[in-house]
Parts: sequence; structure tokens; C-alpha cells
Amino acid sequence: MRIGILGAGAIAFGMAAFLAKAGHQPVLWSPSGTRTRELAEGSPLTATGAVEFSGKVAVAGDCAAAVAGADAVVVALPANGHRRVFDAALPHLRSGQPVIISSHSSFGALYLAKRLAARNIRLPISVWGTTLLTGRQQPDGTSVAVNTVRQKIDIATLPKSAAAEGKALCTELFGDRFVAREGLLAIALSNLNPQNHLGIALLNLTRMEKGETWGQGEHVTPAVGRLIEALDLERLAIAESFGLSVRTVQEHFSLSFHVPMGTVSQMNQQMHREGRGGFGPTSADSRYIYEDVPFGLVPTSLLGRIAGRPAVLHEAGTALFSAAMAHDLVADNDLLPELALDKLSPTALTTLCEEWPAKA
Repeated sequence: MRIGILGAGAIAFGMAAFLAKAGHQPVLWSPSGTRTRELAEGSPLTATGAVEFSGKVAVAGDCAAAVAGADAVVVALPANGHRRVFDAALPHLRSGQPVIISSHSSFGALYLAKRLAARNIRLPISVWGTTLLTGRQQPDGTSVAVNTVRQKIDIATLPKSAAAEGKALCTELFGDRFVAREGLLAIALSNLNPQNHLGIALLNLTRMEKGETWGQGEHVTPAVGRLIEALDLERLAIAESFGLSVRTVQEHFSLSFHVPMGTVSQMNQQMHREGRGGFGPTSADSRYIYEDVPFGLVPTSLLGRIAGRPAVLHEAGTALFSAAMAHDLVADNDLLPELALDKLSPTALTTLCEEWPAKA
């Protein structure tokens, strides 16, 4: 199948390599136009590690070319770029054309669905609780080192009536690794990166600020692990209040990184010993702060308020990082203000996350 990939970072490159190796036809589009320059000039895309691939892949000159004729469109870039890409794709998406958001953040699927409904366009939007893989783009601009391909990925589809269709498509493209969850709201509470990165970045902030090279798994010490586990309990309490079952942080690390169940620190130390712990950010100007706080912690905190289960540690993390960066990170979220979810009851929010919106 021809798959338009909107994004050109490590995840997008890794997905393109994965799809091409499986015999599909990925088409990469870089919103900035810079990250695919060498590929557009004919250099091969190379993936090493958990995905081994080298070959030429198609590059689109604009969003319209990436979307046109695609059997599915994948949004694969940091959440702080989602609205820009949604807005670029909106004029070109056609009814029935599947969209996959990897990974879903801050109710972006609701924003996209609302804007599409205004154009009388209906299509299935499948959302993932995390990414297919982890990795780092290399300085040469044409290669990616893939650290791991996840064994399990939570998935839901908007509208909920298209859940089986969405899961079948994702399985055909990416393999039998998808676990169906109870709708978009469950996925909103299944992305563990923001809470995990809060613990890691907050308690290793000076390493980031000083530009040190440091092993991330190695520095998830017992204290860091306990903070992550406490953050996880807040998320699980919110999910429980909505009657939802979501994966625990321990299950996440075990299934994503193939280590035995234990404490968060124990599992990260095991990943480090096996050479799969990765490296932490080398700058405070990091997605761990500027993506995960506004588009991860802020939506979880909002859900906590709606559910009557305040996410005190999530709220504190947002306030602490905003103070440390001297920047209003809450204001960086450009999706939530368009949705006015804070005015909804838990029941109304649940319904909104399952049904396609009426034409605006």
C-alpha cells in the first residue's frame, strides 16, 4: 500500500524503513522541507538496529502530494507539530481515507475530526498510545538507529464503530502488535511518555542543561523510579474513574523494552545493562519538556479535574518546569483551546471520544 507519512524525524524515518522492508510504499513529507533533502536527491534511507533496511523511498514536495493517492496517512512527528500538520492535510484528505496518529496526544483526533466535519468529510482516525518504535536520527540526514520495535501498541479508532477496521489496517501494515482499547479516551490515558519523561527530566535537569552525555536507563535510579510510579498511580486513578482499563507503567516497560517485570528503576537498570537504555537529552530545549509538558501533562491534568481525581504531581511538574524554563508551557498547547473540553461532564466527554462529530 502507498502510505503518506507526515513527519521526517526519527519515528517517521523508522516507520518508512519498516514499511518499505515489508513491501509497502512509504512517502515521506517534511513540514520544514529540510529533513528529507538528501533523500529527495536520491540518497537511500538507511535503518540499523531493530530494523535493518537500506533503499530509496519516495519524498513528497508538499503535503498535498503526500496525501494524494495514499491508502492511509500517518501523522508521525512530535505533538507540538500536530496542529500544523493537521491544518496542512485538511484540504487534501478525502472521505474514507484512513488517518493514523502515532502517537496520539492532547485529543488531536478530536481537533482533526471537528475540522473535517466542517468540510463534511468523514474518515476513520486510528490513534496509538505510543509509537511503533524508538530511535535516533543520525547526523547524516539519511539514516536512523532504531533501538526497539514495540511488541504491543494500544489502539482505538474514531468513530468507535470503525474500531475493527482501524485495527485490521494497522495490523496489515505493522504486524500483529495492536491491543484494542475502549475508545479515544483510553488512548488519551495510555501515553506514558509524558509522565515518565517528567520524572526523568526533572530529576536529571542539570545533566540536560550542561549538555552531558548520560545514559537514560542508567539514571532512572530508585528515586526517579518511585516518582514515575507515583505519577502512574494518578493516571490509573483517572482511568478508573472513567471505567477504563489501561496498561500500568511496569507493563509498558516490560512489553516495550522486553525486560522482566519489576520496579521501574529495576527494569531501566536492566535495559542499561543490556545496552538498550538509550541516552538522555543533551539540552534543556528538549521534547521531554516542550512537547511532553503542554501536550501530555496538561491534558492528563485536565482529565483529572473533569473526573474529580486531581493529578497533583502532574500539575506540580507543569508548574515546576514552567518556572525552571521561565516559559508558560500550558499556553503552548494549541489543540485544547479549540475543543473546550473543560466544560464537559465525564459522560459527555466519553461520548465525544467515541462518536464522529456532527457537521459544524
